[in-house]
Amino acid sequence: MYVTKPSPAARERIVAGAADMISRRGLNATSIREMAKHARAPLGSTYHYFPEGKQQLATEAVRYTGEWVARRLRKELEAGPVSGLRAFLGLWRKIVVDSDFRAGCPVLAVSIEEPPADETPAALVAAADVFDAWESLLADSLREHGAEREQAAQLATLVVAAVEGTVAMCRAKRSTQPLDRTAEQLQALVLAAIKG
Repeated sequence: MYVTKPSPAARERIVAGAADMISRRGLNATSIREMAKHARAPLGSTYHYFPEGKQQLATEAVRYTGEWVARRLRKELEAGPVSGLRAFLGLWRKIVVDSDFRAGCPVLAVSIEEPPADETPAALVAAADVFDAWESLLADSLREHGAEREQAAQLATLVVAAVEGTVAMCRAKRSTQPLDRTAEQLQALVLAAIKG
């Protein structure tokens, strides 16, 4: 009897598919069955990789998205905070445009849904960690290029918050205009911080 060994690629495909579904529908409106179907994975495989169910898969999807964005951000920040900012904005522009304004950020989607009473779901904790990581990357680059420590931290938070909010606005308006306007203002703030 030939038994196939579970592959890391299959697990990652399920996680990526879950991230995509959450970015489009939110977490509460997405079942683990739909996430498996979207990833073209058998439901049994999904439960094999994620025995704790939907919350475990959602947590992994948030972490996956966080690291996927962070890798791109780190690479672009090597050229400085302006390049990092442009890459961050460009990445989200591509997501909203390529999805015909149907997808946003799964990290934000998990963050805005009401958690069960008296519980902080692991996916929400993971979302906070992802936002912290993105802010830290941006703040570190800003400091390395001359921004004051507190100003760098505040500006990094503003960048992440503005981009996340702007992505939601783009989806609602079915336009990249909010992203264009935000990009211009954020770039001006970044340039002022590193020249000051």
